[in-house]
Amino acid sequence: MARIGLCFSALLALSSLAFSQVDTSFNRINLSYTDYLSMVVRGNLEYAVEKYSINIADAKIEAAKVFQNPSLAFDWSRDEENYSLSAEISKTFELGQKRKARINLAKSERSVANAMLLDYLRNLQADATLDYLAALKQNYLFRVMLNSYQTMKELSDGDSVRFSLGSINAIDATQSKIEAGVLRNDLFQIEVERNNSFINLSTKTGTYISDTLFFPVGKFEMTRRHFAIDELLTNALNSRADLLAAKSNLTYNQNSLILTRRERMMDIDLKTGTKNSYLNTGSSSPNATEIFAGIAIPLKFSNFNKGEIKIAKFQIEQGELLYKKVEMKIQTEVLQAYNQYTSLCKQVGSYNQGLLDQAKMVLNGKMYSYSRGETSLLEVLNAQRTYNDLQTAYYETLYKCNEALVELERAAGIWDIEL
Repeated sequence: MARIGLCFSALLALSSLAFSQVDTSFNRINLSYTDYLSMVVRGNLEYAVEKYSINIADAKIEAAKVFQNPSLAFDWSRDEENYSLSAEISKTFELGQKRKARINLAKSERSVANAMLLDYLRNLQADATLDYLAALKQNYLFRVMLNSYQTMKELSDGDSVRFSLGSINAIDATQSKIEAGVLRNDLFQIEVERNNSFINLSTKTGTYISDTLFFPVGKFEMTRRHFAIDELLTNALNSRADLLAAKSNLTYNQNSLILTRRERMMDIDLKTGTKNSYLNTGSSSPNATEIFAGIAIPLKFSNFNKGEIKIAKFQIEQGELLYKKVEMKIQTEVLQAYNQYTSLCKQVGSYNQGLLDQAKMVLNGKMYSYSRGETSLLEVLNAQRTYNDLQTAYYETLYKCNEALVELERAAGIWDIEL
């Protein structure tokens, strides 16, 4: 009995020490959802990389505006009686408005890049919101575990006193301390998971401070939203940036076909120059002066090959199918996200109908009865686990419901999330 009492005292000391060692090594910066999302848009490194696609597309438009450069040539020749010097300037003149076609193609490429950037931002906002919600969830789960540990620690402390007074046996006192130790280890693990979710917030914002964590202070419980599915589908088909990108890509392919056809049209090379001939007598005056001009017209035998035209036409047909595919994909995503959100809202509602309060009431009743010696420790532990499991399931379901709302707004091309 003395050995059991000694073990009991050691467990009490260890549990008290462990609870005092809950990690406080990080500084905490409270971060609202609005500020967080603003920091993501300003500082996310991947988004910053994607924005360069617009700069590159603008530069391509400038490059497409370049005219053909003229060429300047000088020749010198000599024989036994005389030598000659000639100068020539030549330029290729493009026919068929090739330059305009290149500019239009570059502009359509910029439209594609802009639509893809908007789509990237749409997904970035949704993903960042899910990270924020995940951090909120982990913080709530941490609090659940912390409260459970504190409750069990108070129970085990009370059992320590009751054991010393002989009111309970050593087995029950030791069991309560073991349960407190298990919850203590779970608390340490969930604290790590919580801190890692906070680190994800820093990563999304493009900031890193080794001893500081962003602490989300947004509201986890969202008010249920009511949507009309027809309006969601219409808005998605009118607003989704990926559908706009598919449409812009179709325009790009059409402009590519126009440029391909115009590139096959002939160009004209014009040249003019002068040639002076000198006798080998050392005289500085030319013996003869010639002025010449010429024209060169390429023979486009390569136009008999229709491969480039076929490629451009196939790309247009492929783009049309891709556009229809994206339309169908959007409609499917909206319907699935709507069904998921509706179902999860019902599940959250079932928890809000007194289920958690009833479990808490049962736990309090069991603990009170145990303190009076009217029930066993096992019944208290079962009630505690049931209450913990219900709270965990509730916050997991609530997170999934919020996640479903984010996915529904992502699919529908709308964004008015508030936390």
